[in-house]
Amino acid sequence: MTEKQEEKWNISLRPIIGITLVSLLICGLLYPFFITGIGQVFFPSQANGDVAKLNGQAIGSILIAQNFTQPVFFYPRPANESASSVDPDITVQMAYSQIPRISNATGISSAALTDLVNQNQQGTFWVFGNPYVDVLQLNLLLVQDYPSVYSNFTR
Repeated sequence: MTEKQEEKWNISLRPIIGITLVSLLICGLLYPFFITGIGQVFFPSQANGDVAKLNGQAIGSILIAQNFTQPVFFYPRPANESASSVDPDITVQMAYSQIPRISNATGISSAALTDLVNQNQQGTFWVFGNPYVDVLQLNLLLVQDYPSVYSNFTR
């Protein structure tokens, strides 16, 4: 390669490298910091993951299903029934189907558990979809409403 060709090659690469660096700076640093800042100012809870706390201690996220396996708690949806396997909600019917197991394991009446599920139903848009309940919210309410039953889980 001649010196003239080499100089032409170096000159043609300069704008490409410059655009790459500017794009990296804008798209990789400035834009994410800007969007994160907006999220922290206007939506701090959501931007931080909607952290659920019990007695001031973080125990999980409201946005992600938690792995409850003990019979005294409501269970999340099985992985093959959830598109992402991290959905925090179950149908009201699925919650009702778990009431006998929880009642037998805790001694809490089925009527009280049914009331808890009914009071914590969340709707969908008007006639579309089915009502659902948040598993973590139900389990937190169980721990709060029945401290003697769940005393082993609040330490």
